[in-house]
Amino acid sequence: MNIQLKAEYEQFIQTRIATGRYENAEDVIAKALKLLEEWEKGYKEWEEETHKKIAVGLASIERGDVIDGEVVMARLSEKLRQQKALAV
Repeated sequence: MNIQLKAEYEQFIQTRIATGRYENAEDVIAKALKLLEEWEKGYKEWEEETHKKIAVGLASIERGDVIDGEVVMARLSEKLRQQKALAV
């Protein structure tokens, strides 16, 4: 298969080869495709899990099991604060 790449992609590939981690363009592209495959698999799993969580949430709403919006925002803000503290 022959493909034409934009100059910026060719430069990207050449830069990766220059690091010594890859022997040639095919190695770089193979790694990129492998990462794309892994990302797509992870995205599909995330999407499926998100759909399940939405279904659970909608069922809770139908039962009347809801939490005040301000409480939810306070909890989310606290989780965000904790995540930022861990990142430092």
